[in-house]
Amino acid sequence: MIIAIRIAGQINMHPQPKEMLFRLRLRQKYTAVLMQDNDASKHTLQTIRSFTAYGPIDKETLVELLKARGFKYDKAGKSSKLSEADAVKLSVELEKKTANELSLKPFFRLHPPRGGIDAKKHVGVSKKAVLGDNKERINELVRRML
Repeated sequence: MIIAIRIAGQINMHPQPKEMLFRLRLRQKYTAVLMQDNDASKHTLQTIRSFTAYGPIDKETLVELLKARGFKYDKAGKSSKLSEADAVKLSVELEKKTANELSLKPFFRLHPPRGGIDAKKHVGVSKKAVLGDNKERINELVRRML
C-alpha cells in the first residue's frame, strides 16, 4: 500500500499533472490518498512527483491515519469518525479492497507538517525536503501531519 500526499499548490501547474491530481482526489494541499502498489500507480506517481510526497505506508501508521482522519459512510450517506477497532479492521481489509468498496472516504485531509518542510525541494537535497519518493520516511511525515 502506497500513500501519496499533495504538497504543492496548483499555481503555474501544467494541465497534465493538474488533471492527474484531480482524478486522484488530491485537489488541495495536504490531502492524502491510499493507492495499491502496482505498475500503473508507480507510473502515475512518477508523473506527479514534483507536487507530491509518496512512499509505502506501514501498518501502525495506517491504523493511526484511519483512526485520526478516517471517515466511514453509512447507508444514508452520513459520515462518522472511525473507532480504534474499526481502524484496525479496515487496515487489514484495505489490502484487498478499495476505499470506495469499504464505504470509506477515499482521501484524508491532513494538518501541515509540524516542524516544517522544504516544500520546493526533492528528497535528498536537504533534511527537510519531501517531494518525490520518500521511501520509509513517509511514515514519519504522516505522523507529523496527523
